[in-house]
Amino acid sequence: MTAANEIRSIGDLLGNAVSQLGKLIGNEIQLARAELSQKLSQGAEGVAFLLGALVAFIPALVMLSIGIALFLVQRGLSAPTAYLAVAGVDGLIAVALAVAGMNRLKIEKLKPTITMQQLERDLDAVKESAR
Repeated sequence: MTAANEIRSIGDLLGNAVSQLGKLIGNEIQLARAELSQKLSQGAEGVAFLLGALVAFIPALVMLSIGIALFLVQRGLSAPTAYLAVAGVDGLIAVALAVAGMNRLKIEKLKPTITMQQLERDLDAVKESAR
């Protein structure tokens, strides 16, 4: 094989490697977009759950709270004590709903883990092929 052919072969190999790397990066970008879109949808879903819980639960909770407080008053509890007890329970329910909604919005659940793992594998493959 002549030096010119070897240089051309090396050039072809290098050009091919650059082309493949370009395709790989393009594929990774598409994967990242798809995964980020999915994670954003999951985050929006968490917010929607929180808002839906708030809108649907407030009227029912108010009526239930009034009914429970009146029941406690009829059973001999003073009105202020009954209302405070019911408000405390309502507060615990609100905290539980907020925690459930915030759990869906945690950064760990929203980060693109599949894309990050794939990028790590691709970097390892590029390092291996460079040896």
